[in-house]
Amino acid sequence: MISREMEITGKIEENGEIGKTSSKINFEKYGIISECKLEKILSGIRNVKVALVGDLCLDVYWLADMRKSELSRETPHYPLPVVQERMSPGAAGNVVLNMASLEPEKVFVIGIIGKDWRGDILRALLAGKECVDTGGIVISSTRVTEAYCKPLRKGISDVVYEDPRIDFQNYQPPSSEEEEKVIYSLEQAAGKVDVICVCDQSMYGCITPVVRNKLIKLGEDGHRIIVDSRYRIGLFRNVVLKPNEVECWRAVYGKDSELEVSLEEQVSAAVALSVNNDAKVCVTLGARGCVCADGDKATYVPSFEVKPPIDICGAGDTFLSAFSLAVASGARVEAHEAASFANMAANISITKIGTTGTASSEEIRKRYREITMAAG
Repeated sequence: MISREMEITGKIEENGEIGKTSSKINFEKYGIISECKLEKILSGIRNVKVALVGDLCLDVYWLADMRKSELSRETPHYPLPVVQERMSPGAAGNVVLNMASLEPEKVFVIGIIGKDWRGDILRALLAGKECVDTGGIVISSTRVTEAYCKPLRKGISDVVYEDPRIDFQNYQPPSSEEEEKVIYSLEQAAGKVDVICVCDQSMYGCITPVVRNKLIKLGEDGHRIIVDSRYRIGLFRNVVLKPNEVECWRAVYGKDSELEVSLEEQVSAAVALSVNNDAKVCVTLGARGCVCADGDKATYVPSFEVKPPIDICGAGDTFLSAFSLAVASGARVEAHEAASFANMAANISITKIGTTGTASSEEIRKRYREITMAAG
């Protein structure tokens, strides 16, 4: 498949509403990034230092073989006989794993976990990666380590069904003391790193208003900061914003879209977010690719076809990590370089079924060869 670049000039009306997209839409053929650019990004990443600040989580998978279940004598239920248990870092922790798979020089991890067994396991999993520094993780005696526990059932057939998730979450914001420790770690890391990556996933996570204001100030001072935020992307300024299409639309219009959004409408929303927040923006659109906006200019970067079966869980984390490291290595946000690289990494992640996958340098090289061969 040959990718195409679409340059669109958005129009912002004086009342703050989005006007009609300009009729000047130029589709010009271009190949994906050149092999020389790909190698430049991959080699550059090895010299990159990055700080990851965000909501660390533990993913827990319990596989139950229902063929082994017997009716309980005490209750009218069949228990779930767990035959396999596995755990991996989730949320911001998965972003760390994805970064580590591309082998940067150093990843400084900043976040808050609980003083519990889940936190012990999560920290050990992250510290097991050679390039990862967990010294910036704050251990709280009043908060739980957030976790998503996924019971999986299988029976006679090979089909696996997922039961409702069991979530461990915090329902109060961090204390001011914990907040101060996060900011201290941020200040210590800011002078050492090429980019700060923010993963703001939890409603009551470590990216509090005070921490957010600190990040905005660091952005004003010239630090490269890339932000992914599930609920608050519209509150960040002077940074690079990486929302998905739902988060972008909500930030611009204050509500979810009730209808399927066309590409042109999504481009206009990306341009509006960029203008309103004085920020470069990369909006991921799932299988459609992404839109990169810088002020009233936008570039559409299509994704590449991936044959099923696929599992999109964690694809956004893979994109964020690859995009951030590519930018740190010198790839441009406003062009298709960082986005095209991140698209390839996400392509690899979604082929890994039943897990939040990662993408290594060699896997990206292999994917690049597949795409270029398919393009002829």
